[in-house]
Amino acid sequence: MKILFISLGCDKNLVDTEFMLGQLTDASYAFTNDESEADIIVINTCCFIHDAKEESIQSILQMAEYKKSGSLKVLIVCGCLAQRYQQEIMDEIPEVDAVLGTNSTKDICKAIETVLSGQPFSAFHPMNYIEKRKAESRLLTKGGHTAYLKIAEGCDKHCTYCIIPSIRGNYRSIPIEDLVNQAESLVKKGVKELILVAQETTVYGKDLYGRKSLPALLDRLNKISGLYWIRLLYCYPEEIDDDLIHAIERNKKVCHYIDMPIQHINDTILKRMGRHTSKADILKIIYKLRQRIPDIALRTTLICGFPGETSQQHEELMYFLNETEFDRLGAFTYSREEDTPAAGLPDQVDEELKAQWKDEVMELQEEIIFDTNETLIGRQLDVMIEGELTSENAYIGRTYRDAPDIDGYVFIQTDETLMSGDFARVKITGAYEYDLIGELL
Repeated sequence: MKILFISLGCDKNLVDTEFMLGQLTDASYAFTNDESEADIIVINTCCFIHDAKEESIQSILQMAEYKKSGSLKVLIVCGCLAQRYQQEIMDEIPEVDAVLGTNSTKDICKAIETVLSGQPFSAFHPMNYIEKRKAESRLLTKGGHTAYLKIAEGCDKHCTYCIIPSIRGNYRSIPIEDLVNQAESLVKKGVKELILVAQETTVYGKDLYGRKSLPALLDRLNKISGLYWIRLLYCYPEEIDDDLIHAIERNKKVCHYIDMPIQHINDTILKRMGRHTSKADILKIIYKLRQRIPDIALRTTLICGFPGETSQQHEELMYFLNETEFDRLGAFTYSREEDTPAAGLPDQVDEELKAQWKDEVMELQEEIIFDTNETLIGRQLDVMIEGELTSENAYIGRTYRDAPDIDGYVFIQTDETLMSGDFARVKITGAYEYDLIGELL
């Protein structure tokens, strides 16, 4: 029987998808990319913000049409939307045969077997539950040389705009030994770059070991032969301490790159967001990181138009960005999510103004990163090759400064033959707004 798998949402969701694909592979199912020939369709959903929720709902409705035509035998919905709206999905979309919560990916084969036997199926484990996964049973979908390593589930921060703790529960770290086993298995499959992800990576291990243990995990991963890069995402600024900075300094495989979501810089807005930091603290950690690791690339994310935000507070953010010059930045308009404290706050900002402020942030960032990229001209950098542009006789790759899918690329013109996953030494010769041009050394 042929399965079509649709994975929506974040990289953490992608890890869940890849483990489910691995289980289905072990169970000898075949896969297809054509929904018209699929016997089974599984949709791993997201509902973090309104747009993601709408995308998930539309995907379910579109795939449900194949159930009506008779070509589709099983339709399964899993992930965040299923966790949050289990009953609504079953009541309002009768074509859905099974729903699996965020802690129930190991039940995917059982769900299919149960539905094929003529019975509906649902599985929702307690919020404090964490699945024990077989390291080898993971089917990679990102080309084989880069993989995400999810080091924890859930979140304890309870930012006022975020629904994640209600969907995925409190913070639960995955034991170090399990993560090392997963990492070693991935490297045996050809992975050369591990990207550490969680709702927050910086408090990893505190629930298991009584102290933050991300540095200890980095020490262990750094020893894995055949692994070249370790990249850190989702590091909350208030949790970045000297121990973590030391670990980045001493472990040569850890990229000098930190994704540090700050969301805003105005103290009043940060307090309304439920963030556990301040403008002064953010400035202090940025200064420390750049002083201790001069070539570090700092990425951040921002929310534009949070309830109560004024033009003056937006201008304060713009001034801060102009002075700080983040190497990488993403901006999003505030999304008013039901059942979050921020949804009930007064002075909700007009959608048009939110979009205007976001555009202003990204236009400023485009200028900043172009100036930054120009300073890289003449430097020699290691580049991971990601593919070939045959029509232009060029290759495309990434430096340590660039995470996949969200940051920039390096375009390398050469007559030599390179393979995806290779590392090449490249001299930077030119710059675009977000990307670089280089020549092979």
